[in-house]
Amino acid sequence: KLFQEDREGCLLILLDTHASMHFGTRVRFKSVQAARAAAAAAWYAVRAGERVGVMAFGHADQLLRPQAGPRGALAVCGALAEWDAQPVSARVEPLSDALARAGRVLHGASRVLLVSDGFSCDAAARQRLLDLGRHAGISVLAVADALERALPPPGRYPLEHAGERFEVLLQSERQRGDFQRALGAGAARLVELAQSLGLRCSSIDTAADAFEAVSGLLGVRKAAR
Repeated sequence: KLFQEDREGCLLILLDTHASMHFGTRVRFKSVQAARAAAAAAWYAVRAGERVGVMAFGHADQLLRPQAGPRGALAVCGALAEWDAQPVSARVEPLSDALARAGRVLHGASRVLLVSDGFSCDAAARQRLLDLGRHAGISVLAVADALERALPPPGRYPLEHAGERFEVLLQSERQRGDFQRALGAGAARLVELAQSLGLRCSSIDTAADAFEAVSGLLGVRKAAR
């Protein structure tokens, strides 16, 4: 007879905390939407009987080890609030480095949810995703602002970066297209990479329903007939 060990499921959330996440023109910053998605994923996981943990990469470099039950989801929410309150630094961690670190701290995780705007996505991330995928199922949620997802209407756009405020004038379709492509390059690159590897992937803006996006990614796939 053959026996298969019955192991408790475990979800590890990889949360992007780079400075680029602190941007938003609709409803909330990408960082806040990412935290909302991570919190929704934590509660979704514990309701499914899984343990849940979260690893931050970018300006925050911390790990909350997986825990079970409502205590696990509450611990994730507490960590998210703590990390969001930290002063934002210019520290950059390539996605490939974050994925390699995640591979070392999986702690038996059977699933991984990557939440990012994609600007840290580098060429080496492809192999790291393949390596990580040998040990856990990977889902990707790309978070983008409305200006990163669609052509902006003509007008003047006040922006702030590194404490400096300036105004961008966008009139022609070419100007607006170049602006949108530059802003949305990260998310587009991350989605393209995930799709090329056959990973479960979704993209949301800062005004979308985070729980709907997360449940769609983490929900059980129906068996093909």
